[in-house]
Amino acid sequence: MIDEELAFAPATELLQLLRDRAISPVEINTLYFARIERLNPQLRAFLALTRERAEAVAAEINAEVGTSSSSGRAVAVPADCRDDAAVDSLVTTTVNHLGGLDLAVNNVGMLPPGRRPQPFVANRADDWRDIVDQNLVVAALCGRAEAEAMLEAGTNGSILFVTSGETTRPAPYNAVYAAAKAAINHLVTTMAVELGPNGIRVNAMAPGTTLTETVALAFTEERVAALVASTPLRRMVEHDELARLAVFLTSDLARCITGQFVLADAGAFLSRSRPANDEGLVNPLVGSNAS
Repeated sequence: MIDEELAFAPATELLQLLRDRAISPVEINTLYFARIERLNPQLRAFLALTRERAEAVAAEINAEVGTSSSSGRAVAVPADCRDDAAVDSLVTTTVNHLGGLDLAVNNVGMLPPGRRPQPFVANRADDWRDIVDQNLVVAALCGRAEAEAMLEAGTNGSILFVTSGETTRPAPYNAVYAAAKAAINHLVTTMAVELGPNGIRVNAMAPGTTLTETVALAFTEERVAALVASTPLRRMVEHDELARLAVFLTSDLARCITGQFVLADAGAFLSRSRPANDEGLVNPLVGSNAS
């Protein structure tokens, strides 16, 4: 039985326990999820990743690390990114485990549970707080911790934020989400100016609609077909295309690029026939960076 207080232990202590195999990634996941579930009501936080999926991924990584001869390793660290201490612990664990932080990709964004696209006038204070917190504030807290770690190390670095194609056009029925994502685009320019003299680049990439598992569950087949038909390239964005763009923007191939917003939407920005955000929804868009 693992002591529940380990969920509040310093990242360095957890790292040593992992190295000593005194605790497994699966057990750490269990501890952190118990902590998150206990504190969520106090923090008004939302969890986008299901416990079962996270534990399955941790088990898979644990098995691969145990059998691989490669020196590379992956570390899964569940964290409630609305909590400054949890974000700091997340970054500290990464730095201690990998020996530093060269790049970071902040792919956070969602409509909180129970929220769905609705008219602007239907949004009340709680809607604004929840959606802005879940998109802008969480991303900003992660960026702050990452930049701080890079500054302390005194090395060059790259920070990438994933925003949304919704920031490039009017977003009826999605005003709060789009406004929060647009704020990140502006944050990127400010961070780039402040951190540039220290060799830290900051950029944003904005995906178009990507058929993730969440989107597939939320959109009707008719909406998916209408979205595809409305783009000049007559297609959706693929996961690996976004991954390659992220690799480019965070690598030395883009060492002269900072403070930029790169749109990857199959031409949806140019569309004049895109279906409205409240059309063709099966379930609320929860846990996705869809646009």
